[in-house]
Amino acid sequence: MIALIQRVLSARVDVDEATIGAIGPGLLALVAVQPDDGETQTRRMLERLLGYRVFADDAGRMNRSLTDTGGGLLLVSQFTLAADTRSGMRPSFTRAASPEHGRRWFDRLLELARVAHPGVETGCFGAHMKVQLVNDGPVTFWLDTS
Repeated sequence: MIALIQRVLSARVDVDEATIGAIGPGLLALVAVQPDDGETQTRRMLERLLGYRVFADDAGRMNRSLTDTGGGLLLVSQFTLAADTRSGMRPSFTRAASPEHGRRWFDRLLELARVAHPGVETGCFGAHMKVQLVNDGPVTFWLDTS
């Protein structure tokens, strides 16, 4: 499982001109499921999303996690993160999960996140989404459970 996380002041997802998920300060996580992902990778990704220290402490150092700050978490499915771009001029998606497998484990991540953390929002799996964000820093990290 792959996640591109961005520390944000705010973020939202619109589908068909309607906002379906929005957060204030926190993390936007664009998430791709890969073919071999399952419960282990899903739980590890949640642990990293909630525990990764990207928020400033009193000294201004990145030493606080989303759990520490109580910030929002916006999870957005994005299979294109799993693209193989090593050659050619067109991405290959052989490293991305099938839509059925991707939905199953993205939904499981969302379910676990909602139990573990308040303020979890999401986009719409498989939909054409418009994602808006105000990146704070900017601070962006690539997380990979493989």
